[in-house]
Amino acid sequence: MKYIKPESFAAASAVLAAEEGIARILTGGTDVLVMLKSELVEPDLMVDLKHLPGMRDIVEEDGGFRIGAAVSAAEMGEHAALKAAWPGVVEGAELIGSTQVQNRATMAGNLCTASPAGDSVPALVTADAFARLHGPDGVRYLPVVDVPVGPGKTALARGEFITSFFLPARPARAGDAYLRFTPRTEMDIAVSAAAVNLILDADGTVTQARVALGAVAPTVRLVPEAGAAMVGSKLDDEAISALVAAAEAACSPINDKRGTIEFRTTTAGVLAKRAARIAYSRAGGTS
Repeated sequence: MKYIKPESFAAASAVLAAEEGIARILTGGTDVLVMLKSELVEPDLMVDLKHLPGMRDIVEEDGGFRIGAAVSAAEMGEHAALKAAWPGVVEGAELIGSTQVQNRATMAGNLCTASPAGDSVPALVTADAFARLHGPDGVRYLPVVDVPVGPGKTALARGEFITSFFLPARPARAGDAYLRFTPRTEMDIAVSAAAVNLILDADGTVTQARVALGAVAPTVRLVPEAGAAMVGSKLDDEAISALVAAAEAACSPINDKRGTIEFRTTTAGVLAKRAARIAYSRAGGTS
């Protein structure tokens, strides 16, 4: 296996594009190193990107935040302004593995592993976050929701990699939240999960809403019908019932040893309801 520490993004994309064998990128390493030790993959090339400009930075940009692809979950949790603006996004990142794992784990690695149960992904989707990619043809931007295309598969082209994420500016009355169900509190993956992002007007009425579900479909699923169910309401019982129904209808999970189709579907609706209420409270709403 070759290990390369390129001097620029252009050099990194060039060497990745030229590699005919299996290539892997090293930012946090919590997924790829486990795969190596488990002999699930034997890369011909490992490209280390942690040292490149901006990869380890969280910076305010256009009223929002740009988060480097090598920023760890723990570093996100220690950034007060980011946590205040996007608590749900930080919650998702801080549920990746254990406390020790979070010191290395990154949202970019979690996203590009393309597991339907990736904890950092649903809240990024509801935030309408964009990934900045660098490849042989330069820079392009892709909505996070469009990055995974199936279990273990992404929309990234040959030689492309994520350099950062952009979270947009927040209005005054906005809130988000992420919840998951797992048999254990740590070192587990979601059986089902839900993220909600809400914006309220001055009297507490929901004006915009996005809902995403995890672990209940081949990829994290944005559910526009669930968001629409809350718009124009103050999260009354009717709106919550419509939200739950829309969330359940969007589920297409599998049966496995961790949960049945029925269990995953039901818990996804429950988690969407609870996350919506948390997000509503964080946005300044009262019920």
